[in-house]
Amino acid sequence: MNEANIPGDSRWRTWPWGRSRPPRPKAAWQRALGQDWQKPFTARSACNLDDGPWHGAPLGGFGAGCFGRSSRGDITLWHLDGGEHWFGAIPDCQFAIHERQGDDARTYALSTAAPTDGSLGSWAWYPASQPSRVTGRYAARYPLSWFQYSNVFRAQISCEQFSPIIPGDYQRTSYPVAVFRWLFRNPGLRPLQLSLLLSWRNLCGWFTNTRTSPEVVYREDGSPVYAYVPAIGRTEGQYCSFVDEGRLQGLLLNGPRSKPVAEGEGQWCLAVGQLPPGVELQRCGRWNPGGDGAEIWTPFSRDGSIPPKTDTRRSAVDDPSSVAMAVRFQLQPGETLALPLVISWDLPVTEFAKGIMSHRRYTDFFGRSGGHAAAVAAEALRDWPRWRQAIDRWQQPVLEQDDLSEAVRMALFNELGDLASGGSLWTAATADRPVGHFGVLECLDYSWYESLDVRLYGSLALAQLWPELDKAVLRDFARAIPSEDLRRRLIGWYITKGQEPVQAPRKRAQATPHDLGAPNEHPFTATNYTAYQDCNLWKDLPSDFVLQVWRTFRWGGQDLRFLADCWPAVDGCLRYLKTFDQDGDGLPDHGGAPDQTFDDWPMQGASAYCGGLWIAALEAALASAQQLSLHLGLDTTASQRDFGAWLQQARSAYDRLLWRGQYYAFDTHTEGDVVMADQLCGDFYARLLGLPSVVSEERARATVATICRVCFSGFHRGCHGVANGLREDGSPVDPQGTHPLEIWTGINFGLAAYCCLLGDRKTAMAISGRVIAQIYDHGLQFRTPEAITADGHFRACHYLRPMAVWAIWAAHTRWQPLPMPKD
Repeated sequence: MNEANIPGDSRWRTWPWGRSRPPRPKAAWQRALGQDWQKPFTARSACNLDDGPWHGAPLGGFGAGCFGRSSRGDITLWHLDGGEHWFGAIPDCQFAIHERQGDDARTYALSTAAPTDGSLGSWAWYPASQPSRVTGRYAARYPLSWFQYSNVFRAQISCEQFSPIIPGDYQRTSYPVAVFRWLFRNPGLRPLQLSLLLSWRNLCGWFTNTRTSPEVVYREDGSPVYAYVPAIGRTEGQYCSFVDEGRLQGLLLNGPRSKPVAEGEGQWCLAVGQLPPGVELQRCGRWNPGGDGAEIWTPFSRDGSIPPKTDTRRSAVDDPSSVAMAVRFQLQPGETLALPLVISWDLPVTEFAKGIMSHRRYTDFFGRSGGHAAAVAAEALRDWPRWRQAIDRWQQPVLEQDDLSEAVRMALFNELGDLASGGSLWTAATADRPVGHFGVLECLDYSWYESLDVRLYGSLALAQLWPELDKAVLRDFARAIPSEDLRRRLIGWYITKGQEPVQAPRKRAQATPHDLGAPNEHPFTATNYTAYQDCNLWKDLPSDFVLQVWRTFRWGGQDLRFLADCWPAVDGCLRYLKTFDQDGDGLPDHGGAPDQTFDDWPMQGASAYCGGLWIAALEAALASAQQLSLHLGLDTTASQRDFGAWLQQARSAYDRLLWRGQYYAFDTHTEGDVVMADQLCGDFYARLLGLPSVVSEERARATVATICRVCFSGFHRGCHGVANGLREDGSPVDPQGTHPLEIWTGINFGLAAYCCLLGDRKTAMAISGRVIAQIYDHGLQFRTPEAITADGHFRACHYLRPMAVWAIWAAHTRWQPLPMPKD
């Protein structure tokens, strides 16, 4: 498929931006290039991560590492060490364009952000958009994103960039590669000379923690944190080599590689395919990015050329090197050139605690030596058209769902970016783990994998699009539930409240773990990393696990083997939770310290939130037991008897103890009329999965109406979204409290989905639309937080829970599967 040089190519008109007055891509977030942010949201606490608003869609496969290019055109986010975060622009990792017509030459690096460290002083940087002059637009519909440049060059220039993120494809979705499809068109009456430059720093050896035994400390919010100090700027032993293999031409950036390969070691590749006649490739194997950059910029700005250096020497200490390649060509009037270019990398190892390592999933297909970046690039240059078509196929049903607002459709795509940039980990397969381990961090502030309470909402995307990965996560929880780790540790919440120190065992047998561990320990083996609360006491985690198992069985191909693998843990964790029914009313009792996902908001006695989840989980467990008995012949008689009796008692108590006429009580001990937004999460999940509902439809509708009156329209006139909880008169539950006055993005999406299930699409779109506007209009795109506040602050960015927007898709379509690849 050769699209390299097609005069008057009609496909130009199908590019997201057309000829002269470009239409905007459908269901995409958009912003003028370099347009500044007037009042971006800022972190609520000084201890919360806040890198500022310059974020764009990530490039790179799940668990392969990724980088993100912002609407300024600079690459700012570098998540190339599994589970770790580094934010900062590397100015010489950049595209640039030279254009000449007669004596008029225009040359710009395609970032509107000039370096602030004094480097590359000779370079000219692309002009940022102003109210009087828009110089282009950025748009993102993950995994696709686009740059369109206007009012600067004579040529019409666009770049589409993507990685092969394809639902149901457990190979390509793991690839460490970014495809850039550049499109140039000469709309004028005279020829244009053009040259596209790609410069890249040798990053080999940078992304590994130099603190091999990081000390864990507690932040002011009580959460544990450890230092990540990557080897940014490391240069010793780096070198460049040229690659010309088949149709691939490019540059390889290498560094020292141990045997076996260590974390951070490997290779990068910049490559193009076979070029048509008249299109010239130039390569420079070394230049110094620490100076003013004139050695590259002077010839490039003069005529679009770069020095043809073949310097392959190895760098010494403090000896930085970058490489560059330029594609130079002429466009006749009306002529179009489509130019695919790829950046790939091969960093095969992730190290956790010292000596605890895993290989990344893509190494199952390319090997583990760290020397296969060219092979990844070659496959991308060969297959990118098929990848692009596969992305169109899975996105089209969402794009055509006109009953959902465009804002929701945009968020459905873009919130998936967290599966790549959320510190995601995807390990190589083993005989008993055919797709490997998979995990996404709760967030970068709370850096532990797959928090079970959070993924009750956030994994709704994974369960629908990559169900085998969701099964892998839930199997890891199932393995962990029977285990125990009785080492005692300090509980952070009591520290923040100025109370006497409290210690608790890390993991009790049959207690459902909160998470699957952290990047600095041994994830999937050492669970329950967080110690803000004693997770052995949480009243929602067992129910969350059981509901997710049934959900993924039901949505993931009715996999009876998966259900059977999880069944002992399902049975054991529910029996453990039953022990917290201290008064024998059939509902688990809270102990006073926060012991559920709202882990800074205490509950006492039975609660609507956890009581409803308990009822829904018992229904899911009974359905699971019946499936296993009927189809696999497992003897689940005792479990069905016990769960059935518990369910009958719980249903009898729930309305009797908690119904307050127009909504359900926060709990049975809290004084006053607290209206909690997520009080009927259990009923939402039951209805979503086709289980018997927890409450009647009449009471469900009355409750939602009360929530919307008090927590949505009654909270700053509905301008920000639904607050977690208020008193019925609109006053705060606790003016000094953290959680009740926050707007949790994922909870809002879950409530919107619940409205869809109850047939109220108008309210669903109103709630979701308001929250999406807060995120994407205030610089939180591609770092969606857990919580926002009415005064323009946020907490816990890059959060897992907001992928609950996929609950809206499931509820609206009654879970209509999207197209999956046939191969």
